[in-house]
Amino acid sequence: MTGTEYVQEALAGLDRPAGGGVDPALPLYATTFVVVDLETTGGAPDGGGITEIGAVKVRGGEELGVLATLVNPGVPIPPFITVLTGITQAMLLPAPPIEQVLPSFLEFLTDAVLVAHNAPYDVGFLKAACARHGYPWPNPRVLDTAALARRVLTRDEVPNRKLGTLAAYFRTATQPNHRALDDAKATVDVLHGLIGRLGGHRVDTVGEAIEFARAVTPTQRRKRHLADGLPKVPGVYIFRAADDRPLYVGTSGDIATRVRSYFTAAEKRARISEMLAAAERVEAVECAHSLEAEVRELRLIAAHAPPYNRRSKYPERQVWLKLTDEAYPRLSVVRGLGPADTAYLGPFRSKQAAELAAAGFHDAVPLRQCTHRLSRRTTTPACALAELGRCPAPCEHLITPEEYERRAATPFRTATRDDPAVVVDALLARIEVLSAAHRYEEAAVVRGRLAAVLRAAVRMQRLTALTGIAELAAARPAARGGWELALVRHGRLAGAGVSPPGVHPRPTIAAIRATAETVLPGHGPVPAATAEETERILSWLERDETRLVETTAGWASPVGGAGRFRDLLAKAENGGSHHFSTERS
Repeated sequence: MTGTEYVQEALAGLDRPAGGGVDPALPLYATTFVVVDLETTGGAPDGGGITEIGAVKVRGGEELGVLATLVNPGVPIPPFITVLTGITQAMLLPAPPIEQVLPSFLEFLTDAVLVAHNAPYDVGFLKAACARHGYPWPNPRVLDTAALARRVLTRDEVPNRKLGTLAAYFRTATQPNHRALDDAKATVDVLHGLIGRLGGHRVDTVGEAIEFARAVTPTQRRKRHLADGLPKVPGVYIFRAADDRPLYVGTSGDIATRVRSYFTAAEKRARISEMLAAAERVEAVECAHSLEAEVRELRLIAAHAPPYNRRSKYPERQVWLKLTDEAYPRLSVVRGLGPADTAYLGPFRSKQAAELAAAGFHDAVPLRQCTHRLSRRTTTPACALAELGRCPAPCEHLITPEEYERRAATPFRTATRDDPAVVVDALLARIEVLSAAHRYEEAAVVRGRLAAVLRAAVRMQRLTALTGIAELAAARPAARGGWELALVRHGRLAGAGVSPPGVHPRPTIAAIRATAETVLPGHGPVPAATAEETERILSWLERDETRLVETTAGWASPVGGAGRFRDLLAKAENGGSHHFSTERS
């Protein structure tokens, strides 16, 4: 290798196989390695610059083949490179160009793990050469002996991780001399020496060796045994502390693979590192398919509030915007709904979101904003909003309860249950007036309120459409044949399963129904589950490949409902106030 240093931060992405590749579970003794070294003219990889390739194929300590050739780079060699390597311009003139060498080298590399010392340098030149000359890079798994040495050998053993230093430490048969084949042969002996040290670190497979060579923390390395023995199936995994407290709950279509990823260099989150330090075991909950896994994850997080989960921990904190039951009703933000509540919107994920939607209704219809309990008989002094003309002053009985209901309360009831057009039109008109007066900041505020109203109305009507169905059975093709099945009752996943390939799914549906959870109807758009659970079910049902099998009632949304304003909602959420169109669609 030349003395010119090429810097590349990491091997991220270089160890992903194309096609089949080498199985990461293959034991090291059964893995075929192609150990490569390049000599170059120096500089960064640009598709050329390679002057010599040396490669040795080995498996189980046995040499299987050798490939070595000089390469004509097509450019003069810098004098310092000649001094360093001994390769002269005259030596390279009869040599083949890199585009003639690449086919043989790529064939030599087939079904093998590429090994190099400071691998990003060599791989960078080879990838650039393939790209420049139209050869697809096979994207082999890559093992870097320099990185591996940094993990295996201490400073007391070797002062640095240069190839010459490691060759002396392991007493290699060939000494590196900045010629490609000799350096590759020296790297082979270094590789075997490092593999001999990996057993003490419980590294036995090529995939484990590649991950071990990467920059994992001592905690990840110490706790990686927690991933042993987990099933490769869909489900939920729970990291537990020594006292069995759940620390973190997650879900995956392949529990074993996902949990192993927490112990690799790709995992860099500080809170996860802290969690791994406290974890003592990982529990797996196998599920029929991804939907059941997602739902179980939500329920476990809600039940245990694991300290290292950020989302879905406190579903009880949802709030609602409801119309009070009095002569002159007003909007109120509440934590829950009662059987007597009939006009409401939600659930909202925060009080701030509910208050933003309330502000939208106050901009659109003359709902009073004071919190007094008004009487049909006794008047109350009016506030400043009445003086500004923004409230019809029901406190002074300047409007009858019937007229107030028609002008203020009914538009809220209609917007939440059915058609929000009255509210939408009023807010769009206000945005248009403000924009025409170049009051763009105020128009942006109203636009945000419009988005809050529509977002909540679309969500609630979508939830209500499903939770009103006593029972619904649906099927989706399974990846390995058969059908993924879900039984949903009032928006709650009551049962799940998978029918075998080649077998009609109805017997499996009958078995699921017989053991499914009993779900009773209730009040509100989410009577039997959290809004998040019902939304996960909706997303699964709305996929193109999902098929409805049976349902006890029609699944439909209002024809003139909030869903028809989805495009407007997208514009309101994404458009700037200067460019937001007041067109409804």
